[in-house]
Amino acid sequence: MESEKCRVLLCAIDKGSITAAAETMGYTISGVSRMMAALESEIGFPLLRRSREGVVPTNECLRLLPSLREMVAQAEQCRQMAGELRGVMSGTVAIGTFSSVATHWLPHMICAFQRDYPNIDFEILMGDYPEIEQWILQGRADFGFLHLPTRPELAVTELARDELMVVLPEEHPLARLEKVPVAALAEQPFILLDKAGNRDREVMQVFEQAGTAPRVRFTTLDDCAVMSMVEHGLGVSILPQLVLRRIPYRVALRPLDWPAFRRIGLATRPGEELAPAASRFLAYLPYRDGKALSEKKNNVFYGCALRKTENYCII
Repeated sequence: MESEKCRVLLCAIDKGSITAAAETMGYTISGVSRMMAALESEIGFPLLRRSREGVVPTNECLRLLPSLREMVAQAEQCRQMAGELRGVMSGTVAIGTFSSVATHWLPHMICAFQRDYPNIDFEILMGDYPEIEQWILQGRADFGFLHLPTRPELAVTELARDELMVVLPEEHPLARLEKVPVAALAEQPFILLDKAGNRDREVMQVFEQAGTAPRVRFTTLDDCAVMSMVEHGLGVSILPQLVLRRIPYRVALRPLDWPAFRRIGLATRPGEELAPAASRFLAYLPYRDGKALSEKKNNVFYGCALRKTENYCII
């Protein structure tokens, strides 16, 4: 049986009228009547009892109704699935992100995704946190990676807690310590990220919570510039662990004596469904660290395992 004819039949039964079914389904009355006649001819017995008041199902039709409704629901599910598959066969995924995620997470995810969906293109929008927030809210980006907490009008899922590490010249006296006290850093010339006039809030909060402040001698927009300046002995700094992966600089990395973290999250526009390609791409979040997983689950966010400690500060 053709599923569309069955949909029209169910609509006529639910509405109690051929005329109402025609209006609801966008057919002419004669068109609905012909479909019902064809369906009855195919089945071999009447399905509707007609009267001046409208139509009601025959006893035989009543026995078929559960199966008819199930068949129509399955056909609709197949149509929706086919539409989703068409949506992930081509198109563009626009991602708002900051540099360390773009450098260390996204390449792994995109490589895994493109093995399955080679015709999807990507637009990587690089910016600072306020820019990424705006791109998401304006629809410029399908979703974005952000520092948490973020704007309350965004829907957010936490993905990772990225430990902040002290960056020191290799021969610096503090490099001999296993862990570096914040108070000791406050005595050193400090190199601070300052993007668009927004000083690195995670780092500034580390000092605030220790009741002190850094001696900021240099500010820069670039993580690599910070590391190069530290390498040349111009000062010390604090950077997230994700930034410090595979760095070419000769610097010493040490944890703080009171561990602090930046929280990385995924943000979307609340109440809006992602485009099929963007939604499917998020199923590849487990690949962000370059680890191949045996099982992939669609539309599930995966968080990083956290190192347990009693003394830490979440920024």
